[in-house]
Amino acid sequence: MPRRKAYIEEEVIEKAMHTFWKKGYKATSVRMLEKEMGINQFSIYASFKDKDGIFLKSLQFYKNKLQREVVKKLIDSQKGIESVKDYFYDFLEYSKENEEFKGCLLTNSVFEIDDNEEAISEINQFAIYLRNRFKDKLAMDTKKTEKLIDKQANYLIVALQGLSVSSKMLSKEQLDDFIEVTFNKI
Repeated sequence: MPRRKAYIEEEVIEKAMHTFWKKGYKATSVRMLEKEMGINQFSIYASFKDKDGIFLKSLQFYKNKLQREVVKKLIDSQKGIESVKDYFYDFLEYSKENEEFKGCLLTNSVFEIDDNEEAISEINQFAIYLRNRFKDKLAMDTKKTEKLIDKQANYLIVALQGLSVSSKMLSKEQLDDFIEVTFNKI
């Protein structure tokens, strides 16, 4: 008879997600995860296989949470390019903890996981998904050609990555300036 889990998987994955987000993939050890998640190593290995398994689940949890809390607002908005600009500001707020910006877990992780194909695929899928949402909003301007929409969506996804990385070192005023100048160009 299989053992019953003494924890709620979603809760422990959220704790793991915050640990990876704050510390980074490489600096996060299984012992650290054990402590932060509040479960023992046996449970970690039985449920998630290894650190990579927890990390993959953490990336998926992050994406789902970001979609529910930030991307949904973008999708539901009918303000065209202004909704993308709002997304940039909303993303900054989402990535903040105790007045400190942590950047994007997905963007932060790209620099550390060059050999983890599943994690890279998760990150790429989300970037494509988000780029397509940007395209939807850009296409609300019927004067734009498909080619221009593609170029601007590419520019915006790269700008978002730059915002994510910059948020960990620049002031809120500098980040706001970056967003304003970005959208003055679109």
